Amino acid sequence: MNFFFILNGKSLKNVSLILIAAFFTAWFLYIENLSQIPVFSTKDGAKAIYRGEKDLALTFNIGWGDEKAEPILDTLKKENIKSATFFLAGSWAEQHPDIIARIVKEGYEIGMLGYDYVDYMDLEDAKISRDISKAQEAFKKLNVKDIKLLRAPTGHFDERTLKIAKRYGYTVVHWKIDSKDWQNPGVAKIVENVKKAEKGDIVLLHASDSAKQTAKALPLILEDIRQKGLKLVSVSEMITNGEVHSEEVR
Repeated sequence: MNFFFILNGKSLKNVSLILIAAFFTAWFLYIENLSQIPVFSTKDGAKAIYRGEKDLALTFNIGWGDEKAEPILDTLKKENIKSATFFLAGSWAEQHPDIIARIVKEGYEIGMLGYDYVDYMDLEDAKISRDISKAQEAFKKLNVKDIKLLRAPTGHFDERTLKIAKRYGYTVVHWKIDSKDWQNPGVAKIVENVKKAEKGDIVLLHASDSAKQTAKALPLILEDIRQKGLKLVSVSEMITNGEVHSEEVR
């Protein structure tokens, strides 16, 4: 017995849209997983740090937005947290000099997140260099000195990024624990993700406006860290105080 399926134009269009959506969803998940592959150093010594030997480092990325950075700072102050590292896009920093001044005044470390928050994997070497140089100038005008740390804006990097960063005198910093707060999965899930953190880990959090639940999750995260007896340090303190871990880019 033969069966024949007849699709009209509207049905065919709906099927096509579903297939296209499925493709882009799969591609996004693939790219996101790529950023977690531990490819963190080159044969000539250029490297990215993703964890240390002891203590714990909370890092906050800010690429855009006006509303979420200050609640994060308010929570850190209320919880008496003295050490954290903020990776900031130069373009965002230029637009928020008061928040930059507050971060510096309250003693938190600042690292660079490039200038335009673009994926370095998509750029030619010269454009990566230009983005880093532009960020340098932005922070210089804001009187933020001695920045030594750089994080690839989207978390994606390769051997080229490591070598260019080294040429500029920066250490590239990745992370071991991704809170996935940028997905807004719920406060409980963000806390659960960070609970995986152990001694020596670098934790990725966000203070951009896209991360709508981080400020509410942060007190619970800090409570868990205290219960574990872990000491919070900046990334630079972690690098200085012990061995750091990296793996070769192949």
